[in-house]
Amino acid sequence: MTRETPLSRLVSAKRIVVKVGSALIAEAGSVRQTWLDQLANDIAERRAAGQEIILVSSGAIALGRNKLGPERPRKLEEKQAAAALGQPLLMAALAHAFTPHETPVAQALLTLEDTENRRRWLNARATLETLLGAGGIPIINENDSVATDEIRYGDNDRLAARVAQMMSADVLVLLSDIDGLYTADPRTNPTAEHLPVIHNLTAQHDAMASGSNAQADLGSGGMTTKLTAARIAQSAGCSTVITQGSKDRPLRNLLDGARATWILSTLTPDTARQIWLKGHLTPEGSISIDAGAAQALMGGASLLPVGVTAAHGEFARGAAVAIKAPSGQTIAKGISAYSSIDIARIAGLQSDQIEQKLGYRGRPAIVHRNDLVLER
Repeated sequence: MTRETPLSRLVSAKRIVVKVGSALIAEAGSVRQTWLDQLANDIAERRAAGQEIILVSSGAIALGRNKLGPERPRKLEEKQAAAALGQPLLMAALAHAFTPHETPVAQALLTLEDTENRRRWLNARATLETLLGAGGIPIINENDSVATDEIRYGDNDRLAARVAQMMSADVLVLLSDIDGLYTADPRTNPTAEHLPVIHNLTAQHDAMASGSNAQADLGSGGMTTKLTAARIAQSAGCSTVITQGSKDRPLRNLLDGARATWILSTLTPDTARQIWLKGHLTPEGSISIDAGAAQALMGGASLLPVGVTAAHGEFARGAAVAIKAPSGQTIAKGISAYSSIDIARIAGLQSDQIEQKLGYRGRPAIVHRNDLVLER
């Protein structure tokens, strides 16, 4: 039997989130186009291997700030303006990098609220799933021009982890200007030791990270934020790898054995999602279903309108609901893709009849199986 290694998780991953920091994207306010072209080669290679890639990219502020003048933007409105100026430049550079691979890139500007509010989470996930299904590369950046809290306190490491959590990614790759976590900052302490694998993050690791990336000029993060991101990902069944990204072909280098720190998860994304759903969903209403739908749910299916007999209570799209069998017993909990009013209108219909009844296309399932946990 072949023993699993941290690197084998990257090779076998179905879905990977790659986060790129500002220092890798921009140098002196200009795009590092050659490096981006090589990253696109790496991502194309992974896609050819059957893997889905989501790219979380910083750099908008770094690319746009010089257009405001020689001084580094420090006021909130200056950072927002720099982000607005730099985002088109960032997307143009990424589109250029992926053009030889005939791969469309799609911009998605998110804030942490988009990954934490259930209604917005449903919308964001459905959009990204659609983009991946169409063969595109979602390019995600935080919405710096409006997300004031994120500019002051946030970072794209944490956003990338939330995206990995939302999209049930198997691996989160954090490309950095350092090749992982050391026992101390290696730039100031020559005796610092590199940590290749971590199973359980502790306060001791946080103390080790406190000095790392302290001198970074462009990015808002550092090793501390990367460990915070790793914790988020780990709880979602996603393993994190922190590695040096400044050299060409960073993903290929990683696969070839480049030094890195792996923070491993003992869960799978599916298991982690089920644990989260079971522990965090407090029903705001309920949906009654027929015997056929109950049997289908127990077999792992989504809840379709045809199997619904009634909705109880008043709730909005994105609400947590209890799902009740004909006996009245709660057999599952889940996140509803429709409001109670709309469910009452489409109950008993086939999915292809939803648009005619509601006037908009909507989702095929009232509760998708990925948003549902059985009460056993």
